[in-house]
Amino acid sequence: MLDINVIRENPEKIKEALKKKLWDTDFSELLLWDKQRKELIQEVEGNKAEMNQLSASVPAAKKAGEDVSKIFAKVKEIAAKNQQKDQELKELESKIFNFLAELPNIPDDDLVGGGKENNKVIKIVGKKPEFDFPMKDHVELATSLGLIDYDRAAKIAGRGAWIYTGLGAQLEFALLQYFINTHLKDGYTFILPPHLLNEQSGFGAGQFPKFREDVFWLDGLEPKRFLLPTAETALVNIYRDEILKEEDLPKKFFAYTPCYRREAGSYRTEERGMIRGYQFDKVEMVQYTKPEDSDAAFEELVRKAEELVAGLGLHYQVSKLAAGDISHSMARTYDIEVYIPSIGIYKEVSSASNARDYQARRTMCRYRDKATGKTRYVHTLNASGLATSRIFPALLEQYQQADGSVLIPEVLQPYMGGLKVLKPVK
Repeated sequence: MLDINVIRENPEKIKEALKKKLWDTDFSELLLWDKQRKELIQEVEGNKAEMNQLSASVPAAKKAGEDVSKIFAKVKEIAAKNQQKDQELKELESKIFNFLAELPNIPDDDLVGGGKENNKVIKIVGKKPEFDFPMKDHVELATSLGLIDYDRAAKIAGRGAWIYTGLGAQLEFALLQYFINTHLKDGYTFILPPHLLNEQSGFGAGQFPKFREDVFWLDGLEPKRFLLPTAETALVNIYRDEILKEEDLPKKFFAYTPCYRREAGSYRTEERGMIRGYQFDKVEMVQYTKPEDSDAAFEELVRKAEELVAGLGLHYQVSKLAAGDISHSMARTYDIEVYIPSIGIYKEVSSASNARDYQARRTMCRYRDKATGKTRYVHTLNASGLATSRIFPALLEQYQQADGSVLIPEVLQPYMGGLKVLKPVK
């Protein structure tokens, strides 16, 4: 949610900033409503003051033997008028709220405008793997190694699903355990949140109202609930409607959850197998910080996501996203993208993002400044740490050998019972 004061002060500047996000808007109606709202508030407050003054005059009038019925009639008349004005005020405030609720976050000043075509690679780590034998893609490797059963998954769940089997299930959990232990070592608090969330949580995270239809809704529950698309949605709502202590910041959390998305991709070659699906596993990091600390927190999240990929020995790159390619709620985003050899492109395995105070305004999450005693909105940040559905394919493809086997990265071997190589099943 944007601060209406910022829009009041310089509507043209905010309009141009949102254009960088490919969002064109006209604030003239909003500012008119805002002006009318101020006038109504003044009128209502003036009427209340007059009512109080009239009521206060009753004892003296009675003492003087005057007829106070006219005073009561006047008070009643003003009260009826104010009731109507209060209703008009509620309607105006609802219009203003709904207008602001639709707006995306303001991108940071250093971001270029436009969509993904303007994303900029700012870092490349390692070299693209080269093979002196016919390379296999992750679907063929996962099948030949007996790690994933795509056919039976399609039978029981439909397209966009897979079944981890045997060593495949172990490898998936080895990845998750590696991520989890790293975050614990770094002092983050482990959270296992609910998978069914209420509508307020979707609004607080900034996914609703714009992306309300992108999640799986469950009918027959009151209140109505949806399956979480990412643990971020739950984590940024933990302190909704609360005022935190300054000394308790920053709050650093991570959560493991399956994630559920309605859009599972297409039949394009680059989205075969596990690249996109309706359900996938992810470890998510979230921080609550003071405004002056959020830039440093962002750098920390990017670094942590990178270290996880680098620890696996995978070739990857980091991209700074253009304003139009970052999500609705975010002010800036860096993507950590791992290389998939079979399709010759990089796929995002972590998006590190800073929402500034956008989500906190929607969740009313604040902290009390010790120096001033006043409340301030926290800043919220998030990053995947990591999603497995693209790490898994990248690992299989980048570590494949000529005999069809796949080497297991050293950091994962303790979670695989010391196993070092995955071999084709007969």
